[in-house]
Amino acid sequence: MKVDRWAIAILLWGLLFRVICAIYLNVGFDETYYYLYTQNLNLSYFDHPPLVAFTAGLGVWLTGAVTPFTIRLGGVLLYTGTLFFTYLASKKLFGDRAATLTLAILTTVPIFQIAFGILTLPDNALMFFWAVCLWVATEEFFPNRPREYQPTYRLALIGLLVGLAFLGKYHGVLLGGGLVLFCMISKPHRATLFSIWTLAAIALLLAVSSPVLIWNAQHEWASFRFQSGRAVPAQGYNFERLLVTVLLALGYLFPTFGIPIWWTSFRTLGELLSIKNRQYQDEQIAIASEILNQKRLLILCVSLPIFFGFTFMGGFIQILPSWHMPGFFGATLLLGERAATVQLKRPQFIRNWLWGSGIVILPLLMIGLLHVHLGIAQKGGNAAIAGGFWEAKDDPSTQMIDIEQLRQAFIDSPLLKEELAKSDFVFSNNFFVAGQVGMAIEPLGKKVTCFDEDLRGFAYWSKAEDFVGKSSLYVTSELFLKDDRYPQPLDKYQGYFQSLQKIADIPIKRGGQAVQIFPVYRASPMLKPYPRPYG
Repeated sequence: MKVDRWAIAILLWGLLFRVICAIYLNVGFDETYYYLYTQNLNLSYFDHPPLVAFTAGLGVWLTGAVTPFTIRLGGVLLYTGTLFFTYLASKKLFGDRAATLTLAILTTVPIFQIAFGILTLPDNALMFFWAVCLWVATEEFFPNRPREYQPTYRLALIGLLVGLAFLGKYHGVLLGGGLVLFCMISKPHRATLFSIWTLAAIALLLAVSSPVLIWNAQHEWASFRFQSGRAVPAQGYNFERLLVTVLLALGYLFPTFGIPIWWTSFRTLGELLSIKNRQYQDEQIAIASEILNQKRLLILCVSLPIFFGFTFMGGFIQILPSWHMPGFFGATLLLGERAATVQLKRPQFIRNWLWGSGIVILPLLMIGLLHVHLGIAQKGGNAAIAGGFWEAKDDPSTQMIDIEQLRQAFIDSPLLKEELAKSDFVFSNNFFVAGQVGMAIEPLGKKVTCFDEDLRGFAYWSKAEDFVGKSSLYVTSELFLKDDRYPQPLDKYQGYFQSLQKIADIPIKRGGQAVQIFPVYRASPMLKPYPRPYG
């Protein structure tokens, strides 16, 4: 298996960049919450399948340390594997030149780097097994020696890999659906629908997916109901929201890549739809053209329904960036192929396009990293450039906190240290904040839970009555302290605790300024279980 030296250089550069970002980037809400999965290992979870627990836990289990880098180590490594197997898939489909260009694009697009390769998210495992599955599919459907297609054992392996992608994120179902769609549309590959190997693939898919199925069967299908409920329209279709969804995706992808991905995908679709009108005098050219179009069809089937479908959904619900990005990721292979064709005629244009995009994107990402970590655009901050441009209270990047500061406060303050030692457990009023607190105090050995209407996984990690009669600390953040349903923030817990007394405020500083405040209350004892809507 020969790998181009440029491909090796791109993989190493991408790995180095992601390691630096993983070390210095403050942790986000989702990451701290997913870290708590590692403390509550189970067959599956309320809001996601189980593999994100292993992604977040790998670095922690290897080092024994709980830091932003250790909870991201698994994702950083997995994305390197994702890029490598995508490179192999592109090489198999479209050749060395296209594979190297595809790898360069995937290593440069901001959202792919961040969501799939730096932050700890369910997408880390999803995209790794997605890439491996796509590579195996290319080996299965397009053998080196052109011949009439005959299904092989690789179909069973594809079923296994789709199941593993599903254990990463429910999007794995869409990958499997795209492969089935390809086999239905591509006449030479319809043989898979009647193959004994397809039965083996289905059996392996069900076996690998069984942890999620078992957990849901035991918990009233809670996860499936929760995720499907998020796709229910809350209002009529709004084309303005659709436009916003499209523009945001272009921003996340960066316009010099986002626009070509859209254009290439729909141009390829148009070419495939019009292919029947083409006539070839040379039979060999006709065969080669047919095979090439089958390869393009494979990529379209696993990509277009995802990014176009979720984008369309953006007109009636708010979609998260990660929902449609796997589709854009897959469609990048078509962009890489198109770029390789253009490079033969206009090499300078492709070179300027790639290097120019990278030269703009890299400084923007580094500025973003420095701002999140140091506050270089924060007004009044001691690291601010030109006095800063943004008030901390209006800056959403302050939601990514320095977890070490929160942890150190419980170590350095004699009062907090004593109160934590006396408490039986710690709770918060928001599951995201509970994740931040849980990651901060984990080495200090106290159980963390959440008392709220939206409990997410906390509803299944304990029972409501487990905390009755016990003393605790209530830790929240000013960002989430207010609740429109209650005139005063503490009214939420009126009648559930004998007393609630504020004992400290923990400031989280950036650039010498407090950008978030974590109030801490003594809550003792708990009088009755806090009601749970599920669990």
